Amino acid sequence: MKTYMQRKEDVKRKWHLLDATDKILGRLATQAAKLIIGKHKPTYTPHTDGGDYVVIINAEKVKLTAKKDEKKIYRWHTMYPGGLKEITFKNLMKKDPKKVLWLAIDGMLPKTKLGEKMRKRLKIFTGDKHPYTGLVNN
Repeated sequence: MKTYMQRKEDVKRKWHLLDATDKILGRLATQAAKLIIGKHKPTYTPHTDGGDYVVIINAEKVKLTAKKDEKKIYRWHTMYPGGLKEITFKNLMKKDPKKVLWLAIDGMLPKTKLGEKMRKRLKIFTGDKHPYTGLVNN
């Protein structure tokens, strides 16, 4: 029996629509990452980009469990002395709700050239309107 290895020519990409309304952030992010990487397909091959497109709507309605919306802190450094910046989940949701989902899903994708291609297939929108209505399968 031969082992099947997927080639990039054999990849058939689908479009998936995920609604973030009242969904838990981490669970939604893992579901989206799995679809983008292509692990849900029987033809999954780690070294080939065989994933699908993911469109997420209603990004501003995503939830966290317990009191994490007040406790969760996003940190980054500007690379200048004393440049450690931080913002809470609640404040980031007011400022840019798409960034919260982007950061959660981005952390689950590979940090390679393959991962860069995968990131381009993630589309996040606030509200329920998006320009991919004709392409989405769901």
